[in-house]
Amino acid sequence: MKICVCCSLSFTDEVLALAEELERRGHELLLPNSVVKRLIKRADFDPVKTKVETDAVRKHIDKIRKADAVLICNYDKKGIANYIGANTFIEIAAAHYHRKPIYTLNPLPDQQYINDEIQSFNIKPLNGDLSLLGADA
Repeated sequence: MKICVCCSLSFTDEVLALAEELERRGHELLLPNSVVKRLIKRADFDPVKTKVETDAVRKHIDKIRKADAVLICNYDKKGIANYIGANTFIEIAAAHYHRKPIYTLNPLPDQQYINDEIQSFNIKPLNGDLSLLGADA
């Protein structure tokens, strides 16, 4: 299955390790360019400048459109369990618009400002079980 991975750039190391596992399982992955290039590790990294210069949002939504499914890597961040940030939320909305199955690696977060939307998008939490990817397709 062709899977587009969406995540916070803070999760670069975790996502790269997860990508290796998913590829071993036979999946084709579409990763954020900023993760592949490990841009967050650069001393001169500026998230806004990087997003503008690389057209990151538009390019990643193109990847979502080409994928069979979307996997949200929602690890803990900023004291929030299973965090979903603003950019990842945009990508979830794009996946929903393009009628892609949406999975989260971990349970859905409790983030009041997006709870209603997250619950309305028919997201399937994997609860860490990668064998469930595409099982309902």
